[in-house]
Amino acid sequence: MIIKNTMQLAFMKTISFMLMCLSLTMVMGQNSHQPSPKVGPKQPNILWIYVEDTNDWMSCYGDTVVQTPNIDQLASDGIRFDRAYMTAGVCSPTRSANITSMYQTSIGAHEHYSSFSEWRGNKMEHWEPNHLGVKTIPEIFQAAGYYTFNDGKFHYNFVYDEDDLYDHVHAPMGFHGAKEGTAWSECPSDQPFFGQIQLKGGKNLGNSRKIIQPDEIEVHPYYPDHPVFRQMIADHYNTILELDRTTGEIIEALKRDGHYENTVIFFFSDHGCALPRHKQFIYDEGIRVPFILAGPGIESGGVRNDLVSGIDLGATSLALAGIGVPGNMQGRNMLSPDFHRDYVVSARDRCDFTIDRIRAVTTQRFKYIHNFMTDKPYLQPNYRSGSASMKLLAQMHREGTLNAVQDHFASEVRPAEEFYDLENDPHETKNLIHSVDRKIAIEIGKHRDILYRWILETNDKGRFPETDNALRAVVDRWGSKAVNREYDRVRE
Repeated sequence: MIIKNTMQLAFMKTISFMLMCLSLTMVMGQNSHQPSPKVGPKQPNILWIYVEDTNDWMSCYGDTVVQTPNIDQLASDGIRFDRAYMTAGVCSPTRSANITSMYQTSIGAHEHYSSFSEWRGNKMEHWEPNHLGVKTIPEIFQAAGYYTFNDGKFHYNFVYDEDDLYDHVHAPMGFHGAKEGTAWSECPSDQPFFGQIQLKGGKNLGNSRKIIQPDEIEVHPYYPDHPVFRQMIADHYNTILELDRTTGEIIEALKRDGHYENTVIFFFSDHGCALPRHKQFIYDEGIRVPFILAGPGIESGGVRNDLVSGIDLGATSLALAGIGVPGNMQGRNMLSPDFHRDYVVSARDRCDFTIDRIRAVTTQRFKYIHNFMTDKPYLQPNYRSGSASMKLLAQMHREGTLNAVQDHFASEVRPAEEFYDLENDPHETKNLIHSVDRKIAIEIGKHRDILYRWILETNDKGRFPETDNALRAVVDRWGSKAVNREYDRVRE
């Protein structure tokens, strides 16, 4: 009996030891944000020049309306990416995805301005907190010994403490000279930095110097050639001229402070400009953005036409710093020799008070769009409904003065699916979803399958409705403007 009990005890100890080892392995695996190795001052600085609401209408991208010498020089010193796509066409979902290197739809950050307990001074009586189970990019850099800073907006759709993410924050948007506590000015000399400088870019629409005039531009085929649209497009070009000037100032300050030679610069926009079919929507002009990567170890004069996603920014930043990329991240190191994406996925969900759900799969040649809420027109009530461009589209639609291409976006009817040949139809105006061409039909089937698998594999939370508390928070913020019927169940 003693021998038997001794053998049982030894067996139990062995099992306990094995379980402990397994537990430690699981914990270490789950703690995938643990950086390796610790870094020192010889590690490169990583700087994100993070631009708002800006398309790639720059001379380095072949545009002839404006010259952007500072941005062009950055592209000449590094790699220009021609097929960089964001995961959304509006800021807070995109910014949530970029700062975690995960799809906003996977982490519950897909609804615009969600998980905000306070908004523009208004404290929410009800709201839906989104607590992440993963570390953000700046937290991982901090843990590895980097100094972290952010000058400008956050707009993350999850619960966070800015002091946990950054060593220093500076509220106003823009570049402030890297002086008096802004940008890298307080970074200790023995630490590298990971920082974000947020620039208004297209948010300066109408406030930049009027250098480009309306008669100097071309109007996209899906907009009417009208002074309202000519002015908006000219204004966006003027914001890009201002952006180029500021970019030059940042580079000069890096050189002044002795950081330029050891700083990898990520220059990119969060989504397209404020034109009606650009911002918030997921046609190419809403999600394809300028992206330039330059710095030590980056080839000069490179041009890449392969697909990259906004969620790749964080993973690539970590890899350049010699920090292990956590296994939970869906982003990839775009500089890895085996990097390749067959497709990128972008999503639109609720924007402000406007409830919607759209998904887009972009491959090298084609774009597949699935509109899940066909009962809602493209131009359902939204925060821009009172703008001159939106009112003009609605008026011209009522009057019947838009051509077929222009009227598609203003119509009360929205198709369930859209399919575009980006090679032959870069403006996405010829919907091929009902094409009788067998090759096109096969491609449509492939793209449908990609989307359906992606929804399940990434746990796209957009397939579930928002909670009552989340809807109450929207009504609290927007009041009577929240007219979608989904709000009826929470109105008092």
